[in-house]
Amino acid sequence: MTAPVETVMQTLPFNDAVPGAVLEQAKTGLVVAPDRVLELARYLRDEQGYDYCSMVTSIDWPQYLEVVYYLYGVAQSKEALVLRVRLADKGNPVMPSLTPVWPGADFQEREVYDMMGVRFEGHPNLRRILLWDGFDGFPLRKDYRESYYEEDSKPFKSRHPDGQHNWAEDRAPWKDNVSFPVGWDPDLWTSPQVEYRRIMGVDEGPRNGTDLRTERILVNMGPQHPSTHGVFRMVIAIEGENVVGLEPEMGYLHRCHEKIGERNTYIMNIPFTDRLDYISSMSNNLGYVLAVEKLMGVQVPERAEYLRVIMAEFTRIISHFIAVGFLFNDLGAYFTPALYGMRERELILDLFEGVSGSRMMCNYMRFGGVFADLPEGWIKRARELVWNRLPRVMEEFENLLSGNEIFLTRTRGTGVLTREEAVAYSMAGPMLRASGVPYDLRKVAPYSIYDRFEFDVCSRPEGDVWARFRVRMDEIYQSLRILKQAIEQLPEGPIMPPGKKQYQVRVPAGEAYSRIEGPKGELGFFVVSDGKPNPYRYHVRAPTFINLTSLEKMTIGHKVADAVVILGAIDIVLGEVDR
Repeated sequence: MTAPVETVMQTLPFNDAVPGAVLEQAKTGLVVAPDRVLELARYLRDEQGYDYCSMVTSIDWPQYLEVVYYLYGVAQSKEALVLRVRLADKGNPVMPSLTPVWPGADFQEREVYDMMGVRFEGHPNLRRILLWDGFDGFPLRKDYRESYYEEDSKPFKSRHPDGQHNWAEDRAPWKDNVSFPVGWDPDLWTSPQVEYRRIMGVDEGPRNGTDLRTERILVNMGPQHPSTHGVFRMVIAIEGENVVGLEPEMGYLHRCHEKIGERNTYIMNIPFTDRLDYISSMSNNLGYVLAVEKLMGVQVPERAEYLRVIMAEFTRIISHFIAVGFLFNDLGAYFTPALYGMRERELILDLFEGVSGSRMMCNYMRFGGVFADLPEGWIKRARELVWNRLPRVMEEFENLLSGNEIFLTRTRGTGVLTREEAVAYSMAGPMLRASGVPYDLRKVAPYSIYDRFEFDVCSRPEGDVWARFRVRMDEIYQSLRILKQAIEQLPEGPIMPPGKKQYQVRVPAGEAYSRIEGPKGELGFFVVSDGKPNPYRYHVRAPTFINLTSLEKMTIGHKVADAVVILGAIDIVLGEVDR
């Protein structure tokens, strides 16, 4: 006898506390009713300890749009809980925003709106975030067709008729194959005026507790490169020199990374990951191949695992050297500290070039292992760096930077995020640990072979710019510690599973999410396979994109000159932010 529907519903997880919230317990998470998801979210945070919204994405299934939330418990070290909200009305997909519960969902929900068209009711600032405000359509929908659309996946058959290479763009003059919305004329179109009412507020008369009436004005910092770490703009509302509101504007470098990822074959995506955080290509490779390996069920050889860890920790050192050096550049110590970091970076890039053939876009990881073994003399050069040169350089760094009086004055107490705020805003990496949260995925959720190494999780309680600097410096020491162990323990053996080809992979149908502790924080790759040669859905949880969510919170109340320093301490890279 089949149990009544009502009985089944009541036995589903959390339905006793929030009746009717969970519709189905799927293998990949809890299917939640759209009208109950906000109530369930509050219960999960307040009563179940899921205080951290790590990742928000969406999938365009044939029957419905699905919004996916990955939740974790930082305070209680809870494993992933996945919420899935299915919206059957693709013409008008609407659900409540979860930003009142997890503010870290802010930019991620805006991205889902931008790319998939899901409207989040109650969101404080729901507008496009990576695409321009006048963009027509939602490009990650499966029915979206861009100007030069030919096929759903690469390699395009139409590009090679009769073995002859042929570009579609060459066959059609400009505009001949471009279609525009009905009634829309590109020659008559003007850009919509974006009004920053949220940060401008209303005319409240005298402010600052005095009878002095101050005028609130907008200042654009960027999108030109200086002091903005790329093509990035901060729209800042100021009264005098005091910041009273801030809105990040990004997307100037948007390159359709995820759309390309769904057209590419799985192996073709590896070099594209290099271009996300172009300072950290090895780590990007690692995060992606781990996700695909989950679907494939591949066992990675011991030697390859050690090589992956070695490359990832050298990458962390490079990234932190650059972050620290350019932070001082933002403070006015023009380029000298940055040159210190760049000098050592070049020596590590020599090692990367030796093993991969490239200095920056390494394309080194493969599903099941790595591209190539170490060349002769590589270990000797690595030992010299790890045991001798880099510790000596760190001592120089400490003497030059750490006790600088101007640096301490400008960074202590600047851009403070409390422990609770850092978790609520989904901060990751040094941003999270500098607020007193010792949460490092290499420890709390070990991947690869990180559980074999002894190292400390570096954290500071202050939550300010100085603490973020200090955490990065301390993590360099710990990376050197890991590297010494990995190099000493490096076993002989194959770098790929026996009989496994590097380039011909079959990925079974399924879904996987892998997250690693990248240099800038939690880097995640969400991959959905339908068994075809290219991913059905490919999404990147970009740490600096999400870390920017707290920029306004950290900057309000400070002088406008401090905004650049606070931004610099986040350590953003626009290839990853804009994707």
